[in-house]
Amino acid sequence: MVVPVGPTCEEYAEKVKKEFHNSGFMTDVDLDPSCTLNKKIRNAQLAQYNFILVVGEMEKSSNTVNVRTRDNKIHGQRSVEECIERLKKLKASRSRNAEEEF
Repeated sequence: MVVPVGPTCEEYAEKVKKEFHNSGFMTDVDLDPSCTLNKKIRNAQLAQYNFILVVGEMEKSSNTVNVRTRDNKIHGQRSVEECIERLKKLKASRSRNAEEEF
């Protein structure tokens, strides 16, 4: 799940979604304007998304994403390409605890 911090980052969130989708991953974007950032993250956790990618102005300017897992562990800021490569490796190894290994 890609979660934009605010309306100014929605276009970048869509771009990130497209990059992950083109790499073979199922992705969604939470563009609900009525929800706060914390609510969007909580909704993604409850929906059992393995990885939640938060994007804001800082991530937009440096072409990165802030990675969280559904157990609310924050992995920090990583480049989009690095995330895709890491997720591909986890997918190929069919890891049972990918959230921990990320």
